[in-house]
Amino acid sequence: MTYHINPLLAAVAAPPIAEAHGWIRNRQFPADKPLIDVAQAVPGYPPPQELTDHLARIVGEPSSARYTDIEGMPPLRQALAADMGAFYGAAIEAADTLIAAGCNQAFCLALMALAGPGDEIVLPLPYYFNHQMWLDMQGLRALHLPFRPDRGGVPDPADAEQLIGPKTRAIVLVTPNNPTGAIYPPSVIKAFYDLARRRGLALVLDETYRDFLPGDGAPHGLFSEPDWRDSLVQLYSFSKVYCLTGYRVGSIIAGPALIAEIAKAMDTVAICAPRIGQLAALYGIEHLKRWRVGNTTMMRERLRALVTALKANDIGYELISAGAYFAYLRHPFKGRAASDVAQDLAAKENILALPGSMFGPGQEEFLRFAFANVPAETMPAIGRRLAHSAQA
Repeated sequence: MTYHINPLLAAVAAPPIAEAHGWIRNRQFPADKPLIDVAQAVPGYPPPQELTDHLARIVGEPSSARYTDIEGMPPLRQALAADMGAFYGAAIEAADTLIAAGCNQAFCLALMALAGPGDEIVLPLPYYFNHQMWLDMQGLRALHLPFRPDRGGVPDPADAEQLIGPKTRAIVLVTPNNPTGAIYPPSVIKAFYDLARRRGLALVLDETYRDFLPGDGAPHGLFSEPDWRDSLVQLYSFSKVYCLTGYRVGSIIAGPALIAEIAKAMDTVAICAPRIGQLAALYGIEHLKRWRVGNTTMMRERLRALVTALKANDIGYELISAGAYFAYLRHPFKGRAASDVAQDLAAKENILALPGSMFGPGQEEFLRFAFANVPAETMPAIGRRLAHSAQA
């Protein structure tokens, strides 16, 4: 007997990160030219010892192995609401929150609550590939918003309005963006919110990388809008700022009516986010503000070092946009597939980056660099290796 496979799932490509890591499997890298891995968006340093010591003290308590409430631990939901409210200068309540097993799950649960098979979702190009994969698995049609290199990767609300039809249910934005690093101005975010309100859609705003903005102010004022609970769905992750990627803890902020629907899916999929991850996030909010600021500062320094290296006149690669964890580059090899360029970089320059083609159609000219795990002092080596590849 042969298994019958769900055709929607079978049509989805394998996870791109695993494919890229296959390019370097079993390779040895010399000490004078070590591998520079800019493929996956992970912090290259551990969580603070203060946090891991705290978890070590409590992990043996019987309660740490039990379920939490479906929506998450009440103290964490309250702390998240207070933290977000203070950051955005707005009133956010614990009832507006749900704790998920990472931001990927938060996206999946939110979209499951917002749309059903045959519905449409506006998704800007280039997209975060897991978003597209989930839409495909659910029988949702992605309406691809054109990529705008001329705007530094910032999408145009006017382009989005042309795509919306009677089956469109939501607009998805990721800012700071993955994969481009682009940071959307407050006026653009507000224009997308107004468009969503006017057309009766949800605005799903993925702010996974909020903690790595270039400035200290709020990136938008949407939580101060009187009716935000009718339209806005904010997604967030604790993974990057506290280095908790393996703990799987993220969040959703939306109106309580939508949170109640999302909780049905949460209960079915996982019952609740892992308690240990929730305990780690709670400790981070309550005790690690100074470390959080230091982490943000370090990432800003890495970004500045990378941008300096990439803007060298002889490098051959064009920097389209950069911010938070990512840089998006146009490679100099016209007519060559991005995957071929990326594999050449891995084979000849010991740089593992992702081709733009992994992030949607029309991206063959581009490469994504996820630089969070690369120290600032290594960034000049990236520039030198790229320049050498262009000359070769």
